[in-house]
Amino acid sequence: MTIIIGFVITLGCILGGFMAMGGHIEALIQPFELVIIGGAGLGGFVMANPMKTVKDAGKALGEAFKYAVPKERNYLDVLGVLYSLMRDLRTKSRNEIEAHIDNPDESTIFLAAPTVLKNKELTSFICDYVRLIIIGNARSHEIEALMDEELETILHDKMKAYDAMATMGDAFPAIGIVAAVLGVIKAMAKINESPEVLGGLIGAALVGTMLGIFLSYCVVSPLCSQIKIVRNKQHRLYIVVKQTLIAYMNGSVPQVALEYGRKTISGYERPSIDAVEQEMMNPGGGGESKAA
Repeated sequence: MTIIIGFVITLGCILGGFMAMGGHIEALIQPFELVIIGGAGLGGFVMANPMKTVKDAGKALGEAFKYAVPKERNYLDVLGVLYSLMRDLRTKSRNEIEAHIDNPDESTIFLAAPTVLKNKELTSFICDYVRLIIIGNARSHEIEALMDEELETILHDKMKAYDAMATMGDAFPAIGIVAAVLGVIKAMAKINESPEVLGGLIGAALVGTMLGIFLSYCVVSPLCSQIKIVRNKQHRLYIVVKQTLIAYMNGSVPQVALEYGRKTISGYERPSIDAVEQEMMNPGGGGESKAA
């Protein structure tokens, strides 16, 4: 919603200011300039990136428009799954724990946290490191180093769409110049026409430069910023898992280990201690009544 509101404000101020200066709005209606700039930018985007990144960019745009960041329920589900696993690590056999992490789709622990189970990458991340804890040979600092390496890889993959779109946005001003030059070439072909005709043709050519700058700084750049914000917030779930499990490996009891993870969440998004306690007692919904 904020993207649409911001775009309306930007477009309204630009067009309103232009009309207030005495400009005629029809002079800016140059669809073929937009086809040249948009088409060249999109073509370069497809050439520069593998299809997986192109598809992920579309997904990232959808997430940005919906502002698909983790909500309190997502954080509570992650903390609830971690608490249940850590509790079972202390009280149950290895075979019982492996039943949960080998087949999370049928695990009562994961079924109680549908937002975690829906995120296959996060589920795999949790299961992989709980499995390493079960093995028991790795030290906490070794696991932490491995987690850091994987987290860096995960974030790098998530940011490929952002990097690709940012590069395309940076190219739009130059592509706008290309469109403007093509418009000038068209105008020069009619050099014998009257000044009124030539003026209209040159004005249409200059719209290309304006459109390139507008698309770069007023459309693509804000969208890229929103994608970066959303993807970084989604990545925070992995940080919560890392800090919680490392604290547990260093000797903290499950309740205290959860606090290590909870503290990595931004203050204005962080579930309260009461909500986390309710989640421990009633996984999958205990914290929502408190959070409401």
